[in-house]
Amino acid sequence: MANSVMWFRRDLRLEDNPALVAAARAANVTPLFVLDPIFLQRSGAARLAFLFRSLRELNREMNGALVVRTGDPVEVVAKVAKQVGAAEVFAAKDFAPYGQKRDAEVAKKLASVGASFNRVGSPYAVEPGTVLKADATPYSVFTPFSKVWLAHGWPAPVDEPKVEWHGAPEVVSNEIPKDPSLTAEIAPAGSRAAWDRWQHFAQGALGRYKTERNNPDRDGCSQMSVYLRFGVVHPRQLLAELEPNPHHDHYRSELCWREFYADVLFHQPHTTWKNLQPKMDTLEVDTDAKAKVRFEIWCSGKTGYPIVDAGIRQMLATGWMHNRVRMITASFLVKDLHLPWQWGAKFFMRHLVDGDIASNNHGWQWTAGTGTDAAPYFRVFNPVLQGEKFDPDGKFVRAWIPELRDVPKKFVHAPWLQGGGLFSEYPAPMVDHSVERDEALSRYKISGEINRSVG
Repeated sequence: MANSVMWFRRDLRLEDNPALVAAARAANVTPLFVLDPIFLQRSGAARLAFLFRSLRELNREMNGALVVRTGDPVEVVAKVAKQVGAAEVFAAKDFAPYGQKRDAEVAKKLASVGASFNRVGSPYAVEPGTVLKADATPYSVFTPFSKVWLAHGWPAPVDEPKVEWHGAPEVVSNEIPKDPSLTAEIAPAGSRAAWDRWQHFAQGALGRYKTERNNPDRDGCSQMSVYLRFGVVHPRQLLAELEPNPHHDHYRSELCWREFYADVLFHQPHTTWKNLQPKMDTLEVDTDAKAKVRFEIWCSGKTGYPIVDAGIRQMLATGWMHNRVRMITASFLVKDLHLPWQWGAKFFMRHLVDGDIASNNHGWQWTAGTGTDAAPYFRVFNPVLQGEKFDPDGKFVRAWIPELRDVPKKFVHAPWLQGGGLFSEYPAPMVDHSVERDEALSRYKISGEINRSVG
């Protein structure tokens, strides 16, 4: 029987994996994962630890057959294919800019050793580039995109195929690296842990999702983003679990946001680090030495605004941050501190285990007013009011800021208003929000006037 190579990337699962199904149809399968030095260099300890643990779980599920190699995928994939005599290599499609460039080079290299590169399936329910307007142009606004995405639909999940593995130890494999030194308590890895988490969510918070998803003081989010990021589960599998009711519909919409941002990045790859709306290039941002000091204060969770600091500290401690709090912390960086959204996006990508370049960076652009929304620059989140609305008793803040555990509810989101120095271990606000809000709106207004005069 012939041999094929299944190159696992962002699909660390055996169930509902179309590429694996295709690889197993007419050949023994060599399961391969390549540790790309670029990914290893750019990822923080929490993300690397989750990846390594996920690989161990995947390897356990295939009885130790996983072949792990470190190096440039262009060279490694072709070398393994040649070693095992594989005429075909299978992998899920990658739609991110780096992944597309890499895959084109891999295909050329494989052809030089007499093997074909077959890309089957993707990390999305509906592949980027599929949802188009009537004139065949892409959508830049979420709501119309979501309607067409929903109408398009997606296939049902497929079962785990029967596979004859031709991998380790017969095929030489590096050891999966040991976890890096880690202080964060990250989510457990592997498909079993993923589905345990889903069942916990589905039996409880999913039925209240529309009304409670914005509250960081309760366990109201699925926290499936990390499993989706590494393909431990596929969005198709989660969509198959949903019913037609308001709470499930809202969760379905959140999955659609992930696919919308992937679609935007696919069509406009330059927006990974550049403004989606070029007219916002004229917006004044601070990048001097003082700005860098302010950035470090924000990164350390010591801004003096509890909801902001609690979010940063949650991320540093767990590799995850509640979505509402992500928006609040991002708004504070770009609109209270007037710093480039790219600084915050890079910091998030380094520390978030679920960091996805499309969702992360376009989420930041949405907040900064440079992205897909028509007029988000009017939205300047007041961190005190946001805290009082979504963490009314201060439960979230107290969980991550021990300095404020004894501060009364009345002052927990604005501890500087309480006299007596009871919050002396917690810093005073680094800026006056009302002043910086006016400054932010002034800068956006000036940017708009510049563009009107140019236009």
